[in-house]
Amino acid sequence: MPAKGVSRVGGLGTAVVLSGAVATAAVLTSCGTSNSAAPEQPSRAAPSRSPSRSAPSATPSRGAPSKSPTPSASPSRSAPGTVRLPPLHADFDYQIGGAYPPPAGVRIVSRDRTAAPAPGLYNICYVNAFQAQHDERASWPADLLLRDADGKVVVDEDWGEALLDIGTTAKRQRVAARVNRWIDGCAAKGFDAVEPDNYDSYTRSHGLLTANDATAFITLLSRHAHARHLAIAQKNTVELAGLRKRLGLDFAVAEECAEYDECGAYARAFDNRVIVIEYSDSGLRKARSGFAGKLSIVRRDVDVSTPGSADYVRKVR
Repeated sequence: MPAKGVSRVGGLGTAVVLSGAVATAAVLTSCGTSNSAAPEQPSRAAPSRSPSRSAPSATPSRGAPSKSPTPSASPSRSAPGTVRLPPLHADFDYQIGGAYPPPAGVRIVSRDRTAAPAPGLYNICYVNAFQAQHDERASWPADLLLRDADGKVVVDEDWGEALLDIGTTAKRQRVAARVNRWIDGCAAKGFDAVEPDNYDSYTRSHGLLTANDATAFITLLSRHAHARHLAIAQKNTVELAGLRKRLGLDFAVAEECAEYDECGAYARAFDNRVIVIEYSDSGLRKARSGFAGKLSIVRRDVDVSTPGSADYVRKVR
């Protein structure tokens, strides 16, 4: 699975949206979802594609700094007997485009849910949670694909992926039931955490979905991940970082946060438990200049290629 580009949006009225999201997250504590079905066997090949990135039209709002104590540098539990958190500012490799033996010194690796975890490391399981993979679209119930007023499926044009309809409580629970089976598969394989991608897909929904819908849905996933003793990451979406404790999110995976001056917001919200992926040498230099020794930072190629590919790039300095 090639890397997702960071969706850049402005003028969202974030302060108003976030207040509603807080209320939604609080109400969700009384809601549940049924996930009694056996884990679904993932079966998808990753298409080759390059992300499209554009600069933000407005500066994203920053969540208030977290008041919790700075966590220890070693992997830890967020509460006794629950989840194991990734180590702070540890060497990281992003392998969602294909698994391979991690380079020496790597302590954290992220791989697609179809792959096996890397022995002896902290393993994050990548799941495309908010959009339908192009090769999986037909397997989703037609009414769970987001549709516009004309009945046309709303598609993320950069990736050719249909957005999933999480706009009502009932539909959120149905989508979560399927994604949670994938999370069950991650747990069964021995992963330590899950990385649900496209949290920001509401910004590509032409107003049909809201931040409230996204936060309500991620709360269902975080509750299930924790029940399976998995930590859960916030993927991108800096404008919602300040809500992470209410939503049950444990750490962040942030693409190009240095390139777009967002790393500080993630670092404050997640107490430095942030994994940074940059896709340019300038982004890597900027990330290291501000956050070396604080965050986990790697530079990868945009297709997240495997060694031996002409496009493969992996740098940590």
